[in-house]
Amino acid sequence: MKNRKKLIMRLAAAIVTVTSILIFAPWEAAIYYFVPLPATVQEQVDDAVDHGLAGIIVYAQKGGQEAEFYASGWHNRDKKIPANPKALFKIASIGKLYNASAVAKLVARGSLSLDGTLADYLPSLVGRIEYADQITVRMMVQHRSGIPNYTDHDDFDWSKHSLDVLEMVLDTPADFEPDSDYGYSNTNYLLLGRIMDKTLGYDHTQYIQDEILAPLGLNRTFFSINDIDLDELMSGYYVGYDDDFKKLDQGYISTAEDVGIFLRALNDGTLLTDKEQEIYASIYEYEHTGWVLGYYSIARYHKDIDTVVIQFVNTVGDNTLTLTDVVYDRIIQILHKRENPV
Repeated sequence: MKNRKKLIMRLAAAIVTVTSILIFAPWEAAIYYFVPLPATVQEQVDDAVDHGLAGIIVYAQKGGQEAEFYASGWHNRDKKIPANPKALFKIASIGKLYNASAVAKLVARGSLSLDGTLADYLPSLVGRIEYADQITVRMMVQHRSGIPNYTDHDDFDWSKHSLDVLEMVLDTPADFEPDSDYGYSNTNYLLLGRIMDKTLGYDHTQYIQDEILAPLGLNRTFFSINDIDLDELMSGYYVGYDDDFKKLDQGYISTAEDVGIFLRALNDGTLLTDKEQEIYASIYEYEHTGWVLGYYSIARYHKDIDTVVIQFVNTVGDNTLTLTDVVYDRIIQILHKRENPV
């Protein structure tokens, strides 16, 4: 019965994936989804490069076993440096998992309240952000605040680093009334960072370093390109452009291994105390994707095979996101077949 249920669930997931491909992607991607699977993950990542990705890194770690590392394509296309599975990579919104974990820890120790409002913590924004007195920390973590997303603003440019992105959404109408809808907004996490800074009395990234990264031994996770040797960072490309976007400062940087260790700890309960885990489970998710110019990442834990799978691709634009999603799904299928050979 259990096997039948798993089969039905996997079939349903496949139908959803294929439907999405047919609606949102070219026919080539739909056809590729049905191409017979290669025997190994390495063959799949090599094939992904053959289909147009500049470079790809995959990390897979099953509980109790050594991690597996895969890479193909280019770390730096112009210098012909091969992809390195231990390279640094811009993980973008995957960083929200770390920030949400920090919020859960601060709430558990009584430093923050999930029901505290934006007006309570940042009173200077009253009158500048609509409903500031009704938007709570919980709503911001869950993207239910209605605060506009600054990356959707007409003046926002992914290819430039702006220090005043919050100005783009001040004095503008809310997207919806607080807690009445869901709307993904990077502004929420920008503001959560400022709330944590004010609450702590120092930069919240130092708190994340001390309370999350250091205990897990994650010494290859950083908050800015200014903290790293750029040669260790995988180059990032956009289809149709020759530029390498690695020099843009776009937030969190890590290795697939560091992200995998963090994600395992987040999912198996070793990162958070019981109280923190209860709070976290009530406010945010346990997996994420990330996108910035030149970089797309996927971080997920697959409970049915007890395996964390991280995928980094340094090519965006055109239909590469769809291709990348299909590649990830095919890798998961390969891992399932390895676990359950016919």
